[in-house]
Amino acid sequence: MLSLQQRAIAHLDLDCFFVSVECQQDSSLLGKPLLVGGSSDRAVVSACSYEARRYGIHSAMPMKTALRLCPHAIVRSGDMEAYSNKSREVTEIIADKAPLYEKSSIDEFYIDISGMDKFFGSLKWTTELRKTIMKESGLPISFGLASNKLVSKVATDEAKPNGQLEILFGEEKSFLAPLKIEKIPMVGKETAAQLRRRGVETVKTLSEVPVSLLEAWMGKHGISLWKKANGIDETPVIPYYEQKSISTENTFPVDTIDMEFMHAELVRMTEKIAFELRQQNKLTGCITVKIRYSDFETVTKQMSIPYCCADHILLEKVKELFKKLYDRRLLVRLIGVRFSHLVQGNYQISLFDDSQEMIALYQAIDQIKNRFGWEFLMKGTNVVPPEKKHLSRQKEITPYFKV
Repeated sequence: MLSLQQRAIAHLDLDCFFVSVECQQDSSLLGKPLLVGGSSDRAVVSACSYEARRYGIHSAMPMKTALRLCPHAIVRSGDMEAYSNKSREVTEIIADKAPLYEKSSIDEFYIDISGMDKFFGSLKWTTELRKTIMKESGLPISFGLASNKLVSKVATDEAKPNGQLEILFGEEKSFLAPLKIEKIPMVGKETAAQLRRRGVETVKTLSEVPVSLLEAWMGKHGISLWKKANGIDETPVIPYYEQKSISTENTFPVDTIDMEFMHAELVRMTEKIAFELRQQNKLTGCITVKIRYSDFETVTKQMSIPYCCADHILLEKVKELFKKLYDRRLLVRLIGVRFSHLVQGNYQISLFDDSQEMIALYQAIDQIKNRFGWEFLMKGTNVVPPEKKHLSRQKEITPYFKV
């Protein structure tokens, strides 16, 4: 295993990704306060331009609040299909050139270029890659280069907008030291407030707190914070494979042609693996539906979709695929659903047209499922009537809304 000194990790982040794509499609938006998100009073801001940020606007802020802060801001509803296509375009550029890369979200990448300095120079190679991405995609992108993923990510944030920054080996602590504690990844408002109550304002102060004391304050999270504050991160770059997937299938006890029952099963399976996506903080970019008939002939059909993990959006696509696929009208032995082309991300970015209530509903449902199990709360159409129980192994469930 390479030592930290031998490692060279680049973190690349497409600047204001959604906003940049919108500006690429409409150049009149350049240099203006732009908000991407739903247009209703109850919608939230999914992304905003740097010009909008000067008014105190940030992502996840209620759109109504954002427009009070900046009444002349321009609002775009968002085009997840365009964003997904651009993300795939940049991924292909990186995959063609990088020895080992990880797609950590729709607009972020880690690249392990350890050993590259012996041939081209790590900084030169990453700089050339950045230029290629900007030239071929037309989008601004920043990068940080360091000995580990943590420091490279923080360096990228400091290099924005549209810049680059290298942190040499041995300079990790001095680079992090003057930064506010919120600059450390995974330090949210609650953690920051807890640390500030104890007089910890900067990363330097955090790094000087005895690790045993931090553990007493925050448990294992305290140990992790101490390591981050000291620039320690041995997390490897995890190779990205497009075929990585989450799937489920059900072989029926009795072959069936009952469309109502199969529809309910599609709802159940889609809901199950969509919940798994959200648990893992991932989005899917491809859906596959599988049918096995009673004569054992197996057929599948798939479609690429804008990155998403919301039940109601995924279910619509699953039903569309099933309708196209089920054309023999024979008894069915098995059906399955698979989500692939996974990237990191949360459901807020795919719910541009949904209100705060819809986002809150998903959060509340997932909290209940986390506590009692995913089958405890399900959609109304997923409930199998008593007369069809012989077709299913389904447990007792509580329906929450009908699809």
